[in-house]
Amino acid sequence: MKNTFKETLEQNDIAVNTFDYISIPLETDLQRTKLNEIYIKRAVPVYITADEKQTKVMTYRNTVGEMLGDSPVRPEGSDRLEGAQLTDPVKSDMALRIVRVDESVVSEKEDIPYLVQRKASKKLDEGTQKVVQIGKQGVLEKQYKVVTQDGQEVSRQLLKETVMQDPVKMIVEFGTVMNFKTSRGDSVRYNKVIDMRATAYTSSFEETGKAPGDPLYGITASGVKARRGVIAVDPRVIPLGTRVYVELPGKTPDYGFAVAADVGGGIKGNRVDLYYESKADAMQFGRRNVKVYILSEN
Repeated sequence: MKNTFKETLEQNDIAVNTFDYISIPLETDLQRTKLNEIYIKRAVPVYITADEKQTKVMTYRNTVGEMLGDSPVRPEGSDRLEGAQLTDPVKSDMALRIVRVDESVVSEKEDIPYLVQRKASKKLDEGTQKVVQIGKQGVLEKQYKVVTQDGQEVSRQLLKETVMQDPVKMIVEFGTVMNFKTSRGDSVRYNKVIDMRATAYTSSFEETGKAPGDPLYGITASGVKARRGVIAVDPRVIPLGTRVYVELPGKTPDYGFAVAADVGGGIKGNRVDLYYESKADAMQFGRRNVKVYILSEN
């Protein structure tokens, strides 16, 4: 005797929930001369975990795929569904999980180390160096295909590498010129050092056979006037004109800077004769082992 489907269902204590399916609107009037029929399908809960939270979905759909079409959360793009296939039937209290899968191309830049080139220099002292060209790192760009699942990287594939900027090598010159500190603290550069036996001489008649007044008195074999700093050498060992530094042993002050400008009959091989102004100084010197440094011209 009711007028609508809704009234009839209430009369029979049949409740229709919000998410249930009904084939006819409940406010539809009943037909007096025809069969009145309504189909109701109960919605069941499905629990979907996605984006770090769980969503309860009430559905009357038959398959998982149909249910997801109505769901506020669903797989997108490359997302992966876990717990069922899209064609599986929906079951009450079914638990599903959507794994968010994202694929992207990312670029990263890396430094390209520069090389260091070392060059020998005859202008620098041994043990010293000088940077003549500053090194600069290059830039390498790498492109990767990165796959993440729920925000966590799971794979990375290198696609290509591009050199954006070439590195600039550093050039360092290092000294090859040997040097030492004199007894006075001066830095002396030399090419080699020779251990020699030294004696001393003067311009006296006894040693040279020439007396004062003689045009050649005090004149060395190279034509220069004999004076302190002029030494006699064997030209086969030290060529005439060579600048040297004579280092004396022990705490005795060095003879110092000198030039090879004279020769002598007894000066053969690693022998050297040092000029002194007075006979007393020459006698006091006697014979000694010395180091003769052949000075660098640089």
